[in-house]
Amino acid sequence: MKQRTGTEDARGGTDTATHTGVRHVPHGGGGGGERHAGMSTQTWRLLMGMPSRASLRRMGSLGRAELTLLLRNRTALFMSLAMPVGMVLVSYVSAGNLESTGTSLGVGEMVLTAGIGFVLLLVAYFNPITAYVARREERVLKRLRTGEVTDAEILTGTALPSLALALAQVALLVISGALILDVGMPDQPVVLVVAVLLGIVMMVALAAVTAAFTKTVESAQITSLPFFMLSAVASGLFVPLDGLPDGVANVFRALPMTPVVELVRGGWLGGMTGGEIRLALVLAVVWTGLSVFAVRRWFRWDPRQ
Repeated sequence: MKQRTGTEDARGGTDTATHTGVRHVPHGGGGGGERHAGMSTQTWRLLMGMPSRASLRRMGSLGRAELTLLLRNRTALFMSLAMPVGMVLVSYVSAGNLESTGTSLGVGEMVLTAGIGFVLLLVAYFNPITAYVARREERVLKRLRTGEVTDAEILTGTALPSLALALAQVALLVISGALILDVGMPDQPVVLVVAVLLGIVMMVALAAVTAAFTKTVESAQITSLPFFMLSAVASGLFVPLDGLPDGVANVFRALPMTPVVELVRGGWLGGMTGGEIRLALVLAVVWTGLSVFAVRRWFRWDPRQ
């Protein structure tokens, strides 16, 4: 399709649209109306507060378009649906072996904590990486930025299907834990909900950071591997870090995923003091803030190929 120039759009007063169905109103001035590289004040307010109805509509349109693409991508569907189930089964086998070593946690408690952690890693972290990289290389992100959609709306809308899928899988794990694994309902449900929501926001922000250093969709499996392995091994997904030497445990507690895992476990089983909850929340918020800053500083909107 032949693209209009900024002058032609200004005279005609028409909107342009991408395949996502989001209508675009090019900015005046500067030829094609290319947006400034940094995020605007409006975008920052969106990250820190509640979006407007218009913003929700735009993100909803992007999310629906991304969901259509996700349903057509068999690899992404496998990673979103089959891999979390597989990791839960692996967690069940591993938890049985760990229980025999004398850990204070039961099989169900370890499986549910690990299951929620793997949902966050596989669905809320890995899926958005591939989506961001694919849309960037297709120049979709660059075209979207020439319209009224803000940077935060683009990133959030692109990740919406993964976020919804992660929430649905966590809810399924909670119900399964209560009915099948005989773990019972969460002891502190508010803490559990906050932990999951904060973990999802953090994972999406870290996904955008990882996407900035990922050249192709295929290489996303490589660039995401260090954080995935570090989180799987060192964040206490299977057993609490209290059983490790103090020096090692303190280092592991400073990792991004660890406070989320501790809050999930504390929200489900209880036992965390108010001070421990506040410390984990502060650490998780700090990592989320650093991730958002890194996105604003290094995220690439132009194709790398």
